[in-house]
Amino acid sequence: MKPPSFEQVCSKALRLPCSPLLLPRLITVLAKEDSTADDLDAIIRIDPALASSTLRLANSAYFAPATPVDSLSEAIFRLGQSETYRLAALSLTGRWMSIDIDGYRWEPGDFCRNSLCRAIAAQHLAERTGRVDPNVAYTAGLVSTVGKLAIAYACSDCFAEIRALQIAQNCTWLEAEHAILGYDFAEAGARLLQQWRFPQPLVDAAQFQFNPAQAPEETRPLLATLHAAQYLATAMGAGVSEEGFLFEINGAFLTEYGFTSTMLDEALPVVLERAFAVLNDRLNTGEVRF
Repeated sequence: MKPPSFEQVCSKALRLPCSPLLLPRLITVLAKEDSTADDLDAIIRIDPALASSTLRLANSAYFAPATPVDSLSEAIFRLGQSETYRLAALSLTGRWMSIDIDGYRWEPGDFCRNSLCRAIAAQHLAERTGRVDPNVAYTAGLVSTVGKLAIAYACSDCFAEIRALQIAQNCTWLEAEHAILGYDFAEAGARLLQQWRFPQPLVDAAQFQFNPAQAPEETRPLLATLHAAQYLATAMGAGVSEEGFLFEINGAFLTEYGFTSTMLDEALPVVLERAFAVLNDRLNTGEVRF
């Protein structure tokens, strides 16, 4: 069976509901030094579900409110811009990631769970190294593998052939996918993010995530952070599907940017604790919806 063309895969994925179109607008606002809570308010209120989530979190026991807030601008002020952004990013991408699609032998919630663990790991590593904005790192971790959804949605009939080739040649999943389809999920993810008008560094993060040394030089610190985060998320095992363990770690590249084995060992329990705080009993199993 001839696989769909790359254009067909991306076109079909772009028609899926709940695409995170508001997220690039939030990224642009957050990048401005003079942005205000009102700027975030103006975007978040476009999405009623996101606005409700923001109010609910601001009034949650976690923030121990002395008095409840009933306006979106007050909620954003209480949470702070960074916390509001992380909530928005998770809410907007989580809906798209929770679409029920088979292909990579995912269990319910696996894709969203693994993406969130990678995002949390990337954010923590960015905080430790100071080379990358933690919010940018978080976003890269969250959206860098969206191409998997596109491939699974459009090419599920080809997965048996991809799987057989990977086993026969003992290659990475990405190599087998590219050999059978003529493209892979990293390329598909980069195209989707580009179509959704995400900033170029995040497009590069998707495209070069498994060969970070080939990325544009200005994007390499982000790629190193994401590559290290991928290692931590895989080590945790949460939501890792059949292809997840079949990627190659570029140890020399990580070391060049300060991600030594000692540092990553120290980071793992911190990332695990943060992930558990968000997912609780859904860390390893069960549907994940935000």
